[in-house]
Amino acid sequence: MEPRDTSMQPDALDKTLNEGAAQSAADSTNISNPTIETEAAGAVSAAVDVETPAVATPEEITVEAQAEVAEEPAAAKPQASKEEILAALKVLSEKEPAEITNEEVSRLKQQFYAIRNEEQRAEREAFVEAGNQPEAFEPKADETEEAFKALLSTVKEKKAEQRAAIEAEQQKNYERKQEIIAKIIEMSGDVDNANRFFQQVRDLQNDFKEIGEVPAPVAADLWKSYQDAVEKFYDQLKINKELRDYDFKKNLSEKELLVAEAEKLREEEDVIAAFRRLQELHEQWRSIGPVPKEVREEIWGRFKDISADINKRYQTFFEERKARERENEAAKEALCERIEAYEFDKLSTYAAWDEMTKLIIAAQEDWKKVGYASRKSNNALFARFRETCDKFFAAKAEFFRGMKDTLSRNLEKKIALCERAEALKDSTEWRKTADELAALQKEWKTIGAVAKKHSDQVWHRFLAACDYFFEQKKKNNSGTRRTERANLEQKNEIIDKLKAIDVTAMDREEAIKKVKDLQAEWQSVGHVPFSEKDNVYEAYRGVVNELYQKLDISQRGSRMASFENTIKEIGNDENRLYRERERLMRAYEQRRGELQTYENNMGFLSAKSKNADSMLRDMERRVQRLKDDIADLEKKIAVIDSKL
Repeated sequence: MEPRDTSMQPDALDKTLNEGAAQSAADSTNISNPTIETEAAGAVSAAVDVETPAVATPEEITVEAQAEVAEEPAAAKPQASKEEILAALKVLSEKEPAEITNEEVSRLKQQFYAIRNEEQRAEREAFVEAGNQPEAFEPKADETEEAFKALLSTVKEKKAEQRAAIEAEQQKNYERKQEIIAKIIEMSGDVDNANRFFQQVRDLQNDFKEIGEVPAPVAADLWKSYQDAVEKFYDQLKINKELRDYDFKKNLSEKELLVAEAEKLREEEDVIAAFRRLQELHEQWRSIGPVPKEVREEIWGRFKDISADINKRYQTFFEERKARERENEAAKEALCERIEAYEFDKLSTYAAWDEMTKLIIAAQEDWKKVGYASRKSNNALFARFRETCDKFFAAKAEFFRGMKDTLSRNLEKKIALCERAEALKDSTEWRKTADELAALQKEWKTIGAVAKKHSDQVWHRFLAACDYFFEQKKKNNSGTRRTERANLEQKNEIIDKLKAIDVTAMDREEAIKKVKDLQAEWQSVGHVPFSEKDNVYEAYRGVVNELYQKLDISQRGSRMASFENTIKEIGNDENRLYRERERLMRAYEQRRGELQTYENNMGFLSAKSKNADSMLRDMERRVQRLKDDIADLEKKIAVIDSKL
């Protein structure tokens, strides 16, 4: 028995495809420019009837699968305006119905409402920011949208008229084919005149093939009736055996070629292209007449088995793609949750904002590496991800705008102090001017930071004016040089005494006490000549550090003691004291900024990081070191403040 036609009529398939595409477009979200991915196709049954070609019927292919076959993901295009989209739809509406594709209409509709939804979202946010309740919001009327809806209605009416005409034509074709089948059945019943009817039957077969498509629901039954009628006629035909054998042989040869071509499709890498080509081969198969009865089942079985394999590959392809889309959807949801867990509303320093910016950009790079999710969720996930990123960068811009104004005001204040210091630098009223400059230096400490590009310049300007005055004042007080030389000799003697301490020949506590006593004596000695100050102090610090190591005294305490000695060396030189305090304050602010950044990052890691435990332990160690440094800096600043 020859195979019967069970394929879909092309127009019916187009109609199903169009309805699916229109519904997908209506469900799309308001994202203007991300690439929209296709849903995985529905199941196509690999099991086929022994006498029925393995071609997917309307019941076997879902609307979603057809949309995937018809429309692969396209590269993202630049977003058009509403007016441009309206103009494109107007041009489309003026075409003939056959020239209008549902895919193009759906694309225009999706782009238009992505823009329109974004406008309404902005209106709603402005409405709520104005102090109104969200549920009271009513979007403004949009003339462009009304015109767009009118054009959509025009296109819909044209397509409806086209479908009605096609359905009427298909019904007419169905009736004509029914008449041909009835004539063949009538001729097959007249056994005595079968030979005389042979040519008429051949002509009727050609007429049947030339008649166009019929309604999809009756196509399979109609083809079965036709095949039954033709087979019945040929079974009863008593014509010249050579003519009949020739016809069968020719048909067999053509079907063998189709089987060979179908066999090649098994190796085709493009699964969708192979499936589409298989449908074309089935159409050709149905147009070829019968073959010898003894090989009829065998050749059909080969063709059917090949078709089942290709259909199975097609089904597997879409199942695997759906699985990948589910994985991508889960990955994108995780990225959304990851950046939503970041608390950037509490950031207050440049370093903290820069650190958070790195985290956001890293998440954006990870997003680019993830493939497409399903069509119904991909756009929603992208909108969710983009919303959080937009909020972050908007908050960052607002912070930098505020800091720019603050830094500008601080710069103006410090420039004013520079001008006041420069006006005083040539004064010879030493005591009065020194007090005034000291007051300016204290006021300088109360002013916050300035932009980094101006920081050193304005500080050196202020420092130069102060240094000039105090240097002149110092030159005026040169009577202290003899005392300084005596102090130098006394400090050299203390260094010799420290070197003479043998920690192995005395009790440790006794040695420590002796070192501390000599350190106290050192601190009680006054200034030494400026040119010798660094050399003598380096010698003193070297021998003290060596003794501290031998006696296993805390290095942190050693550093603090060393700092106190340095401050004592500076004495009452307020200019140097202020410079040292400024240096310590910069280090102090830097450590505080680093500490806040680490504490923020610890919060992020505790929320989402897979390696949170090890990373948190490392960060906790760094935080503790920073806290210790900050405590030391506070003590050092307090030592200087006690001298001022």
